[in-house]
Amino acid sequence: METESEPYVRLATLRQLHRVVAELNTARSLADTLQTVVDGIVVGLGYELACVNLVRPDGDLVVAAFAGDPAAEALITGRVGSRASWERRLTMGENWDGLRFIPHTEGWVLMEDDVPQWHTDGPEPRFEDEWHPEDRLYAPMYASGGELLGVISVDRPRNGRRPGAWGREALQMYAFQAAIAISNARLRANMQRALVRLEREQQALRASEESFRQAFEYAPSGMAIAEMGGDQHGRLLRTNDALCRLLGRPASVLRRYSFSDLVHPEDIGTLLRTSAEGGRAELRLGRRDGTYVWVSLRNSVVADAADGPRFLLTHVEDIEERKRHELQLAHRASHDSLTGLPNSAELRARLAARLCRRPQSVRATAVEALDAAYEGRDAHEVRVGAGGGEHGFRPDAPGPGPGPGHDPAHGSGYGPGPDRYGATDSYEFPGALPAQADGPYDHHVHTVAPASDVDDGTKGLAVLFCDLDGFKSINDRFGHHTGDAVLIEVARRLTTGVRDGDTVARLGGDEFVVLADGLGAADAADLAVRLRNAIIPPIRVDGRGVRVGASFGIGWASCGMSADEVLRSADQRMYIEKRSRSKAHRRAG
Repeated sequence: METESEPYVRLATLRQLHRVVAELNTARSLADTLQTVVDGIVVGLGYELACVNLVRPDGDLVVAAFAGDPAAEALITGRVGSRASWERRLTMGENWDGLRFIPHTEGWVLMEDDVPQWHTDGPEPRFEDEWHPEDRLYAPMYASGGELLGVISVDRPRNGRRPGAWGREALQMYAFQAAIAISNARLRANMQRALVRLEREQQALRASEESFRQAFEYAPSGMAIAEMGGDQHGRLLRTNDALCRLLGRPASVLRRYSFSDLVHPEDIGTLLRTSAEGGRAELRLGRRDGTYVWVSLRNSVVADAADGPRFLLTHVEDIEERKRHELQLAHRASHDSLTGLPNSAELRARLAARLCRRPQSVRATAVEALDAAYEGRDAHEVRVGAGGGEHGFRPDAPGPGPGPGHDPAHGSGYGPGPDRYGATDSYEFPGALPAQADGPYDHHVHTVAPASDVDDGTKGLAVLFCDLDGFKSINDRFGHHTGDAVLIEVARRLTTGVRDGDTVARLGGDEFVVLADGLGAADAADLAVRLRNAIIPPIRVDGRGVRVGASFGIGWASCGMSADEVLRSADQRMYIEKRSRSKAHRRAG
């Protein structure tokens, strides 16, 4: 009878199988898919109970869905069985072409393991193929790569018999389709989670970009983004309003430049030495009106993506006011508060910057000096004599020009050296070879003095020590107010009477010192006479004319001497000159 009805069973089962498989494809979430799987077994495949044991990330299996008995569903849903216990079950019993059937005669050994299970009551089977209440039938579900996804458990066939060949094949086919549906549901769930995470990340990115944009655009100090690397390295891509206002240029114009186009020529080295990541520098940037403003630059590197292009983010802070205060403080520390001339400390520093410890002793021509350099011999200390051009400047130059340390307001021209006075910026004869110092060759041009007061053509650094005659009587008679006015006027006359590259300093009281480079003995004597004549005319203070005289002593700076020794020598010569003149010629006021 069963054999005769088999075609009809197959047809009916096939229809049910087609319907429940179609239901699998309509489920959206993973939970819906799992429940649809067990419902399809109960409705379409003729079993009263079914459950899905789903593999968790840790490898154990959890009862994820149940159908057919609400009491059993409440009892075991959510309970977990170990992977080892399940692997044991899937190797026991009979292998039905992918299904695993464990008859009650073998299953009694599984009663105490940790796999969640339920027990049904029923009579003992009367036939060989009748279903026993303790029989177990499992349908493993595998992913396309052979990985175990879960196990379908079924119980109590409605016809009370163990499934035949067609019933087994139908369950196996259903388990295969269920595995596909579960994999798709997991994929959809993962995609949905990824989309949600991506959306959140994009929202966070948009919020971060908006925060950065607002912080960039509305920052009280200048901000700029520049290209990093490539042919356009350093070109400004974006600037905020604060930087545009600071430099007096619109953003559209600034995008044509890089910081190297805007920086002061003297600060280009500072900019190039500033590192991209965490670099700091203080330099001057050009404004649209041609002036320069002091700024502080702070760099950081910003990556567009994990491996995307990198950009340079630069913070530009206006430090013009601070720099002005610093320069004012430095000026006050190095200049006389009354006359504005360099003070004693500044004078000594400028003088010391021109001197070295080794005296000038060896003469050599330019050709001999170059021969010595190329032949690897010891460097000659070069001093050009009368026939080879004036020592200290180029032969084609009319006179010494101001160096980097030149103070045009006060006629100072002895520039800052290695610290802040520029001693290395003295003029060099084109063929002269620098003398040896600490290394094989330094870049120091030796300062020399004429051999005597007779002009032999040697040019050197003259030090004119000036002491005012009759100044004390003016202070005593008219007060310090008048005395201060006299000192200010004398300082002005001295500054006017020297060249731009010369230094006029006030030592203190009524003593002044003039440094004049590139002079011979006769030139220095003529300068002293001119300055004395400039001081002698009456000085009007509060409608009253007062007069002072001046005594000058001419000393010469030379390498091998200290600044104090040079000043002491000029001071002694001043007193000799003062004593040589009669008191009547020195009196003034």
